[in-house]
Amino acid sequence: MVQSPSVPQILYPDSDGQPMADNTLQYRWIVRLVSNLRKLLKDQPAFVAGDLLWYPVQADAPPVPAQAPDVMVVMGRPSGERGSYKQWEEANIAPQVVFEIISPSNSAREMLAKQAFYGKYGVLEMFFYDPESFDFWGLIRPSADQEFTPIMAMNFPWTSPTLGIRFELWETGLEVFYPNGDRFKDPEDVFQERDQAQQERDQAQQERDQAQQERDRAFAKLSELGIDPSQL
Repeated sequence: MVQSPSVPQILYPDSDGQPMADNTLQYRWIVRLVSNLRKLLKDQPAFVAGDLLWYPVQADAPPVPAQAPDVMVVMGRPSGERGSYKQWEEANIAPQVVFEIISPSNSAREMLAKQAFYGKYGVLEMFFYDPESFDFWGLIRPSADQEFTPIMAMNFPWTSPTLGIRFELWETGLEVFYPNGDRFKDPEDVFQERDQAQQERDQAQQERDQAQQERDRAFAKLSELGIDPSQL
């Protein structure tokens, strides 16, 4: 009997039916992390995704092990479009780093289950952050066969061994920094800064043009008076 071509899609759907985020704050954090991590890793083979289903192993029948980290980073895999991350199709490379941005609907049991899943399937660094309460914790390990070391806010400032990014906890909440010290920003903040810089450049050019026009008028006036401006 020929197997129906729809079976793999049933076993490995590209959606878990859950929304990407429960609220705008959680969504903004997911977008901030994804956009900045993509920028950080743009010059090396790395896949960064938000709310993408990750299937670590193949299965013949449901239930199929899967999780959709809010953000995941896979070093050693090319960027590009994917409906889901099927690890056996990706040189069997597991995400090394995952982030979970906690929302009010998330339970402690759910977070513990995610920690167990990520630990079982090879994640090296996992970070959990509640942008409303500023609660933060992480678990890291050098390799998949070693034990995790907990990272708490008391360890801040702290730098990720895998990504080189630095975490700091300010009075206004978590801040993340590039290895060069630049702060992770929301995309709209970057666009606003670019717009502001362009406006400043345009203003400077207008001032230069105005100054040149004033010089031209002054030279024209001198010429009318029979004075050679080049001799001044």
